[in-house]
Formats: sequence, C-alpha cells, structure tokens
Amino acid sequence: MKVVAITGGGQGIGRATAFHFAKAGYAVSIADADAAAGREAAKILRETGAPAFFLRTDISKEKDVAAWMKATVRALGRPDVLINNAGFFRNGPFLKLKPRDFDAVIATNLRGAFLCSQAAARIMAARKKGGAIINIASTRAFMSEANTEAYTASKGGIVALTHGMAMSLAPYRIRVNCVSPGWIEVRDWKLSSRARAPVHSKKDKAQHPAGRVGRPEDIAEACLYLADHAGFVTGQNLTVDGGMTIKMIYAE
Repeated sequence: MKVVAITGGGQGIGRATAFHFAKAGYAVSIADADAAAGREAAKILRETGAPAFFLRTDISKEKDVAAWMKATVRALGRPDVLINNAGFFRNGPFLKLKPRDFDAVIATNLRGAFLCSQAAARIMAARKKGGAIINIASTRAFMSEANTEAYTASKGGIVALTHGMAMSLAPYRIRVNCVSPGWIEVRDWKLSSRARAPVHSKKDKAQHPAGRVGRPEDIAEACLYLADHAGFVTGQNLTVDGGMTIKMIYAE
C-alpha cells in the first residue's frame, strides 16, 4: 500500500485531500498544529478502514518534522507522496506589518515546505523507487489584494521552490509540482465542531467562468492526478481556480 504524508491534513483542503487519497487506496499520515482537528481526521479515516496516523507537528521546526517523518515510517511505511499543504495568514496594513509576523508566515508556509520536502526526499531517495512532492501554492503568488504581502510572498516562494526542487531531485526520480488554488470554500471541511454549511451569492459564483466557487475536493483531485497520473510532469504549477484569474473584470 502506498503512503501519502500531508501537512495541514486536519482541516480544509488538507482534510479533503487526505480522504481523497484514502479512497484511492493510500495509507495517510497527517501532520497538523491543531491536535483536535488532526486526531478527528485520522479517526474518521480509520473508521472507514483506511490506515491513518496523526502527529501534532509544528512544521517550521526541524525537530518536529523529523519526528513526524520517523513516526510515519514506523506507523505506515515510507512515504511515496508528500503534500505540503499547511499554511496560514498573518497579514496587516503594509506600513504597519511587524517583521515577526512576516517571518512567522514565511517560517510555516515556505520554510515548513522546505523542511518537510527535504525530510521526505531523503527517505524517497534512499529507497530508490522515486516519489512525488506536491506543494500547495496559491493564485495569490501571481495576483494580489492590498496588505497580503506575507502570505503572497510565501506562496510565490513555494512556486519557485517547486521548480528548484524538481531539478535537484530529478536524479532520484522524485517529481515535484505545485497546485495553485483560487477561491476554495473550506467551511464545511473544518473540525466538526467548527464546520458550517457554505453559502454563496450569485455574484460569488459569477466571478468564476466555471460557474461556482471551488471546493477542497477540486484540489484533492489535482493532487491525486499529479501523484498517480502525471509521470511526465515535474516542475510545474497547476492553477485550479475555476478560471477566475483569467477573467477580465471592468468596473460597473
């Protein structure tokens, strides 16, 4: 049985991706800073018959990442796929944004992806069977709203990290790609006590040529494609946004 390791797998896109890979026959290892969400996600997976493991992990810390990888191998086996999904916002008015808040976002969103990739790639390389690393970036790597510099910088860094690692890890047959989600509704994929039914207006849906707001399952499908059906794809960014970033909008 193949093993997928997912950061931020307790809620949102990460949880949906964990469930999607489990349905595809993977054993799932989840790292998340939210212990309640991570435990619940792993418990639900096990109840469906899927092998699942969770460890509370701060992916900005090298020791935490090393512990998660070691525990994953012990519990489920060596990872075939790593999905760097964990990330968070801490933005504010640019002229008032504190360096420590900028650094905190970069530490988790970008440094964390580097640390997890390095740890997983060492295991994949030693096994000599190749593997796949999938980074979750964002359309915000290519377009912005005001006062989102910390998050935007972290996601732009992930896109660059992706093609850099694709070159460095090619000799080990490890493919590295990223997915850039647009507007993805995650309220119904939260910890059960926090989950809410999403509600979207006609205007919300009309912003997307696809006619609706994105769902976490859309990103999960893209990740599974890159993991299992894209053997000739590496170093690429796959935008999954319902066409939102290509739609020209004029003021009414």
